[in-house]
Amino acid sequence: MPTDSQYGSQAPVFKIDGEVKGELARDLTLLEVEETTAGLKTLRACFGNWGPRPGSADPGFRYLDGQILDFGKTLEVSLGPLSAARVVFKGKLSALEAELGEGSEPQMIVLAEDRLMDLRMTRRFRSYENQSDADIAQALASEHGLTPAVDAPGPTYKIVQQWNQSDLAFLRERAGMIQAEVWVDDTTLSFKARGSRTGTELTLVQGAALLSASIRADLAHQRTKVHASGYDADARDVIDEEAGGDAVSAEVSGGRTGPDVLQNAFGDRVSYRTRQVPLTSEEATAFAKAEMLRRARAFVTLSGVATGQPDMIVGSKLSLERVGPPFEGGGYYVTRVLHRYDLSTGFRSHFDAERATLGAGT
Repeated sequence: MPTDSQYGSQAPVFKIDGEVKGELARDLTLLEVEETTAGLKTLRACFGNWGPRPGSADPGFRYLDGQILDFGKTLEVSLGPLSAARVVFKGKLSALEAELGEGSEPQMIVLAEDRLMDLRMTRRFRSYENQSDADIAQALASEHGLTPAVDAPGPTYKIVQQWNQSDLAFLRERAGMIQAEVWVDDTTLSFKARGSRTGTELTLVQGAALLSASIRADLAHQRTKVHASGYDADARDVIDEEAGGDAVSAEVSGGRTGPDVLQNAFGDRVSYRTRQVPLTSEEATAFAKAEMLRRARAFVTLSGVATGQPDMIVGSKLSLERVGPPFEGGGYYVTRVLHRYDLSTGFRSHFDAERATLGAGT
């Protein structure tokens, strides 16, 4: 296993439009790459912006001429030891900032986003008829020149309207209806249920790779049942479907789930999903299950900092050791990752994760 010193000392490798730029690694002072289950990976990087320049005898600003850093250029960043480096970001530069301060070296700050930026910057009014959320995701991917990778079971709707929303906001909204996740990997747009998302598997030991952690099991947002109600105009009948703890129990293989703990501690606690009005029983069943999963999956939440883990991505499965019996073991699902590199601490991975059970991990 790579050591902390290997991960901590290895500077990032930068490519601009496919070409390695060693000067960016030389001048880097801070790098942050962040992603969540909502999609749209972002990058922020700061570079020392004063010194000798090619073709000039006088020092000056290194990165203000647009030769290396400019709008629309493709930026790719790799992290980790040379033998196991991983591309943690690929996207396009969208913002440039010069930071000048008294008594400090001028800084060049760049911001970049992955290909979901195209969806974020496209706003529409449009209707979809007789399509599922997966069908909509597939259509949006193709319109933006992305390869769709879709695996998210759900109902087919008579009509769905995109009303003055960006394609990204609309896609996120559709994903939330059925608890799917959205992300881009190079030129592939994925819209998948959590069980269909493939992630790396990592073990973090407190006092070794796991530098700090805050872990909480919280019943505040747990429910024993969730109802979704509506009206079926064709059948002229009320719709009322429910999902219980068995929705999340099917995803785990050990430990106590939030709905079970809540039932034992406080009895029945029922919630209603009211912001969406289902028009068929199929829609109501899907909405109730999705809301139950959203709550139950976040029974145990984890915020941590680890030595640099280039293989950690959203969707990674974590196993924790030396964190105490209730929180020990596997089954943690990474929902947010911030890979951070600076000159004082080197490479660190800040992350959030969640687990549906207390006690034995899955």
